[in-house]
Amino acid sequence: MSSISALNAIHNKGLFGDHEGKNDDELLKVSELKDFLIIQIVKYKSSLTAIQNIKIDNLSLKNETLNINCNTNTRILWNGPNTWLLVSSKKEILKEINEKLVEADFAITNISHSRTIIQIEGKNTKEILKKGCPFNFNELKKDTCLNSTYNGMSVTIDMLDDNPDKVRIFTLRSFGEFFYHSITDACLEFGYKGV
Repeated sequence: MSSISALNAIHNKGLFGDHEGKNDDELLKVSELKDFLIIQIVKYKSSLTAIQNIKIDNLSLKNETLNINCNTNTRILWNGPNTWLLVSSKKEILKEINEKLVEADFAITNISHSRTIIQIEGKNTKEILKKGCPFNFNELKKDTCLNSTYNGMSVTIDMLDDNPDKVRIFTLRSFGEFFYHSITDACLEFGYKGV
């Protein structure tokens, strides 16, 4: 069974907003990311398992606020106390997760089809985020993340890089279309390229 993206008929490619006379590197780049495995991992309060001994795709589950542990294919985002969001381009990692995280100690939920992911890249990325989110984005650095709201919608923001700024924003699929329009409207001021 194949899934249809929440932005399948919405995301437009091309140049939009104040783009005239600007070089490609001056424009924001907005894209929809698809085909990622997204797993929510929650350690039960009653569990005595030490997370320090667990590695998934050679990555530890760190219980550190705003922390991300990552490699080329997989990112494990701290999502709350004993709660993580694992995002991977490797679908076969699900087998490893099920083998290493015992059902009696962890709740494992595949939320891949219930999320929309929008990626924004460019020097004005944090300015776009500031328009709809109450977080102090001057504090956000590479390989950190946060849960917040953007124009009233619940989001998870993953800072992939800070030279230039590059973020992935996760929201519920049901908010996908409204969220996309909210983000792209905020990008018009700087000019953006839909890729």
